[in-house]
Amino acid sequence: MSERVTLLRRDAQEEAARFPALLARAEHLAGTVLLGEHGRRRAGMGDDFWQYRPLRAGDSVRSIDWRRSARGDEQFVREREWQIAQSVQLWVDGGASMRFSSDKDLPSKGDRARLIGLATAILLIRGGERVGFTGWSLPPRNGDVQILRLSEALSEDATEEYSEPEARGIIPHARALFVSDFLGDIDPVEAALTKAADRGVRGVLLQVLDPTEESFPFKGRTIFQSMGGGIAHETLKAGELRDRYLDRLNERKDRLDCLSRLTGWQYMCHHTSDSAQSALLWVYRAMDGGPG
Repeated sequence: MSERVTLLRRDAQEEAARFPALLARAEHLAGTVLLGEHGRRRAGMGDDFWQYRPLRAGDSVRSIDWRRSARGDEQFVREREWQIAQSVQLWVDGGASMRFSSDKDLPSKGDRARLIGLATAILLIRGGERVGFTGWSLPPRNGDVQILRLSEALSEDATEEYSEPEARGIIPHARALFVSDFLGDIDPVEAALTKAADRGVRGVLLQVLDPTEESFPFKGRTIFQSMGGGIAHETLKAGELRDRYLDRLNERKDRLDCLSRLTGWQYMCHHTSDSAQSALLWVYRAMDGGPG
C-alpha cells in the first residue's frame, strides 16, 4: 500500500471518528442483509472489453491502460462492459423536513434515510460496485475509504426546507437511489428522473414518511409548523383538514409511483415505524433489477 493511500485512509478514519454511530449502525444493518443473501446477480461479470475512455476523477492509477495511453498525451482507462453498470449514484435528502419525528421512540425521517442509504452503499461496495453521490461532490468509487467519505457527507444537513435531487453528473447507464420524503416541489424530482432515463439510468425511489404523516391524527386547534420554521399554518378545526390532506398525500404517492414506472425505476414508501432491515432488503434487491 502506497504512502499516499495510507495517509488518505488515516485522514478518512479520523474524519469518521466524528460520526461513529451512523457508520456503526449502517455496518450492522448491512451485515444482517448479507447473512441472508448469497451475492449479487451480475450478467457479464468477466473480461469482456467495452471501450477505452479518458481517465476521470475517481479512477485509480491501476486502471490506466498504459499501452493505449502511450499513443498520445491523454491517459485512458480500459473499461469492461460490466463496469458501466457498476456505478451507483445516491441522493439522500438532507433538507429540514427530514428532521421530523412524531415520537421520541421513533427515528427522524432523515436518520432512517441516511441509515438505509449508507447501508445500501456498504452492501453495493462490498459487492464490487462503485458508489457515490449524484452531482460532482463525491463521484462513484469503491473501497472502505469511500464508505467513510459517504458516511461523513451523509452526516451533513442541508439548509433549505426541502432539498432537491441533484441531476448533474448522472453517469450514463449507471444506477441510482433517491431517498426522501418527497413532500416538496415534485418538479425537480420529475426533471431528475427524466434526465436519468434519457441517459439509460435505472434506479429506486424510496419515500420515507413518519407514521403520523400517513394517519393525520390531529383535531381541534393545531399549529402546523415546518421543521425549518419558514412555513406555519394555524387552524381551529384540524380534523376537517384530514380528508383533503390524505387525498393530496395519496396523489403525491401515486405521482411518484407513476413517474417511476414511466422511467423504468421502482418506487416504495417506507415508514419510520417499520423495520429498516426490510426496507434495506427491498432496496438491495430492487437495485439488482428484481422486484421489490
